[in-house]
Amino acid sequence: MSHVSSKVTPWEARRQRPAKGKSGSKLAHESAEKHVLGTATYIDDMPELAGTLFATVGKSTIAHGKILSLDLTAVRNAPGVVDVITLDDIPGEKDIGPVFKGDPIFADGVVEFHGQALFAVVAESFEQAKRAVLLAKVSYEEQPPLLTIKEALQQNAFVRPAHSMQKGDATAAINAAPLQLSGELYVKGQEHFYLEGQISYALPAEDGGIKLYCSSQHPSEVQKLVAEVLDLPINHVQVEVRRMGGGFGGKETQAAQWGCIASVFARRLNRPVKMRLDRQDDMVLTGKRHDFYNRYRLGIDESGKILGADIELAGFCGYSPDLSDAIVDRAMFHVDNAYDLNNARVIGHRCKTNTVSNTAYRGFGGPQGMIFAEAMLDDIARNVGKDPLDVRKANFYRDGGSTHYGQPVEDFYLPELVEQLEQDCDYRARRAAITEFNRANRWKKRGLALTPIRFGISFTIQFLNQAGALVHIYTDGSVHLNHGGTEMGQGLFTKVAQVVAHEFDIDIDMVQASATATDKVPNTSPTAASSGSDLNGKAAQNACQILKSRLVQFAQQHYQVNASDVRFINNHVVIGSDDDSAQWISFAEFVTLAYQNRVSLSTTGYYATPKIHYNRDTASGRPFFYFAFGACCAEVEVDTLTGEYKVLRADILHDVGRSLNPAIDIGQIEGAFIQGMGWLTTEELLWDDKGRLQSNSAATYKIPTSVDIPEHFNVQLFDRANAEDTIYNSKAVGEPPFMHGIAVWCALRDAVASVAGYTISPPLDTPATPERVLNAVMFCQQESKA
Repeated sequence: MSHVSSKVTPWEARRQRPAKGKSGSKLAHESAEKHVLGTATYIDDMPELAGTLFATVGKSTIAHGKILSLDLTAVRNAPGVVDVITLDDIPGEKDIGPVFKGDPIFADGVVEFHGQALFAVVAESFEQAKRAVLLAKVSYEEQPPLLTIKEALQQNAFVRPAHSMQKGDATAAINAAPLQLSGELYVKGQEHFYLEGQISYALPAEDGGIKLYCSSQHPSEVQKLVAEVLDLPINHVQVEVRRMGGGFGGKETQAAQWGCIASVFARRLNRPVKMRLDRQDDMVLTGKRHDFYNRYRLGIDESGKILGADIELAGFCGYSPDLSDAIVDRAMFHVDNAYDLNNARVIGHRCKTNTVSNTAYRGFGGPQGMIFAEAMLDDIARNVGKDPLDVRKANFYRDGGSTHYGQPVEDFYLPELVEQLEQDCDYRARRAAITEFNRANRWKKRGLALTPIRFGISFTIQFLNQAGALVHIYTDGSVHLNHGGTEMGQGLFTKVAQVVAHEFDIDIDMVQASATATDKVPNTSPTAASSGSDLNGKAAQNACQILKSRLVQFAQQHYQVNASDVRFINNHVVIGSDDDSAQWISFAEFVTLAYQNRVSLSTTGYYATPKIHYNRDTASGRPFFYFAFGACCAEVEVDTLTGEYKVLRADILHDVGRSLNPAIDIGQIEGAFIQGMGWLTTEELLWDDKGRLQSNSAATYKIPTSVDIPEHFNVQLFDRANAEDTIYNSKAVGEPPFMHGIAVWCALRDAVASVAGYTISPPLDTPATPERVLNAVMFCQQESKA
């Protein structure tokens, strides 16, 4: 009988102890423990320097009109007030529009929305500042405000010109089709409702500059705007962001105003100034997700296949452009979702209204386009008498096709993903059971929907698709990491640190990510468009590869070996080609040796996304590097007497490529679904006929809570590597899963449609509150009787 030795060689022993926390590991968020214990430091937790002052703004009391007089005498004389500023006191640029002009720091002679900032006060306490602003005496020449999309369309009021995309001849295809359909959908916006409100803390620097701590997704933009407002070179302003208590797009552009105001005061008074918006001011003064009013005309065949589509989208932009041009573009890009429209014309309007300027929000216009795609497919299914899932599958893109903006359809494996979820969640059996339930129950109705996601990844403005990183190795083997991405709870710092650990094959505990800072990595792009890991992960990888190349070159010279004989394995550098005789040197020992031999242990890394381009003049190109896929099956139950409902179950299968961190990715998917569901069911923005925001607090605006989570909630990752050369062939996870909430809205429509035997596609604008659901039920009852 042969005998095999069980002796474990040193090489094998080390291979059995892999470095901890590399890319692909299920690792906890780097600040998870601090979040739970309350020890994570946000800006309002920082110890305040001696002499710190507190700023707030005075707001308009009308939505539109001229300012005839502004008497601030009583404000200046109020207890604790140290200084008051208006637009005339701004030393440099007075307009802080992020892309296009139109966003003055304070109203410039004309009020454009109810609550617009007119002036700012700084006082010894926050409470004194808040009381002081109420003493202002303002007289106006009030003018009728524009408050709705339809009014703006009628009056041709736009913040930017319309844009259109076209493929083939939509009108001819629709007119020649066997069946024509038309419809519309009003999709309301959404309040960001981040846990940490807008806040900035400005410290005067000895050279006349400013050090600004700011809760912002775009520190470099804040730096640039503060410098312009103060009439300083950009290098005199430093902006630092360690973490945000949520952002969701609401801190991409709209954090800048408060940072600029705090910085003006700090420089004028040479004292630290904190500016924090309380919850109600935050909701009144900052923009939200855009409402959209969408209309379509479709030509289809008898099987439900789309032959032509004429689609019009109109965004509720507010008083200024902000990011609305790109947001409406994104809605136009995604109005096809996963479906081949064949011959298509898509036009997008940017409607000006006398409301706060709306801004970026998770999905950046994509959700407002994608829900309309799903609404159209449901309408087709009801019209031809088929299961909506079958109609969706029949209209899926195929590889080799192209979109209505000219991007080729490649690596389109969404049908495979949908097929897998359909089997895993027992869609067909549940559909049959629900049909029977609805037949047997007069007042309770259930609905089911399985909807796909195809979401493009990249900033649609090309130059934003770049990132930098800074990596230092210290002589104890620890690594310092800094990059341009910001941490808002999504786990970006954790993922990029995992990339660094992976590249050097060292424990994650040896990598420390520091606060995002404009004096470490300059000219950064915002952390938005789901691009944080893609861009910053690649930039950090590039820096690590440069350092590894230096270290390998040193090892070649020092040990007289080939490059292939130098390997980074399990917190060691292994020198030698033979496994048994190779020399194992701890990473710390090796980098100390490199330092002693004058090898630089610090470098920057850089990455720019390849392949992407879009020509707006021809409305064609490749605006997205790749697409993230996913699908969600949602089941609901509706009480047709009251319109009340509950979500019984949700099953999600989502594509993140080769996951950088499955634990964080699944958490992001779960949270995104709940946030998307909230947008479409409970969260309702309301203004009165004077333009005053009525949903201005947690008492009047309903975000989802733990009780809204489906009792049966299943999330799985679709394990397939990204075909594009992303960081370790992963895919973005920030925005795409938000659209899974659309399945809940489609399931509600499905339940209501059962009232009329699935022959009518009920009107159901969003959010689908119980009142709107009840109205849809009544509509179906009346139509079925007719």
